[in-house]
Formats: sequence, structure tokens, C-alpha cells
Amino acid sequence: MEKSIFTPLTDNIISSLRAGDLVTITGYIYTARDAAHKRLVELIRNKQPLPFDINGSIIYYVGPTPPKPGKVIGSAGPTTSSRLDPYTPYLLEMGLKGMIGKGGRGNLVKEAIIKHKAVYFIATGGAGALLSKHIKSSEIVAYEDLGPEAIRKLFVENFPVIVAIDIYGQDLLEEGRKKYKII
Repeated sequence: MEKSIFTPLTDNIISSLRAGDLVTITGYIYTARDAAHKRLVELIRNKQPLPFDINGSIIYYVGPTPPKPGKVIGSAGPTTSSRLDPYTPYLLEMGLKGMIGKGGRGNLVKEAIIKHKAVYFIATGGAGALLSKHIKSSEIVAYEDLGPEAIRKLFVENFPVIVAIDIYGQDLLEEGRKKYKII
């Protein structure tokens, strides 16, 4: 059964999600990749305000391609999430409640997800053109100098994801590896 959720994320929404749930997201989400994450964590360490309200927010690990004429955004497929693991606990501590990417997460991130009651979603890699059809608006909110890696505020409608790690510590990818004896 598919669940429809809306942003910003609340504890009630997050507590209703379980690893393996098929979910569609409607509302505002933010994009950020490596360079933007590094800058956000520098702001946190220096006790400076972040360029967007992170409380209840979702960050999508994506660097979209330029839009074709008449389109809101280009291809917008997820990037490998483990690259953001060094930064993620800081953002979760500040109120981030969701992340969208592809691939597994390290133990420190899993522990931070449980501690801060957040959720990690995976999106289908290689389907960036399809995913971009669910993005209805896009505006740069910070770090325009980073080009495709600038932080964008996206409005998404029925954006399809799967819950990979829930607040109860269930990890869909880890369970799948065990089930099929993949190392």
C-alpha cells in the first residue's frame, strides 16, 4: 500500500513510516550535495543561521541537469547518499527530518536517524527524467556559485520514494542483503 505524505514532516508522519513503505511526497523539499553540505556544517559549527528553515525539512541529494526550454528542471536523479554521511548527523541535530538519495547509510547516520526521529528515503537511481516530472517548481535559495549543486527549493507532487531507514532502526537495504545473502 502506498502512503501519501506532505511536508514539512512531523513526528506523527515519521512515526507512521516503516522501512519498505512506498511513499509519495507532496510539498517543498530542498536539494543539496557535497559542497553545499560542507558549507551548511560550517555555518552550524560557527553558530550562524542556515539559508533555509531546516526544521521538518527533507533534503534531496541531487544535482539536477539544466532544464530544457519550457521545463522547470532537467533530469533529477538521486546521488549516492553515503558521501553525505560525515555531514548528516549535524543537520539531523538541527531539525532535518528526511533525506532522499540512493544506497546505504553508515552506522553513525543510522544512529542519528533513530536519535533525532528522522527518516531516510531512497529514490530510483537512473530514473532522473521520470523523477523530474514530479517537480513542479525550482528556485535557488543558496550557493548559486555551486551551479547544479546549489541549494534549491523544489515543490514536488507525488514524488515516489521508498522508506529505507525508519525511526525504529529498520534498514530495508541491510535486510535485503541478509535475505538474499549478499555481502
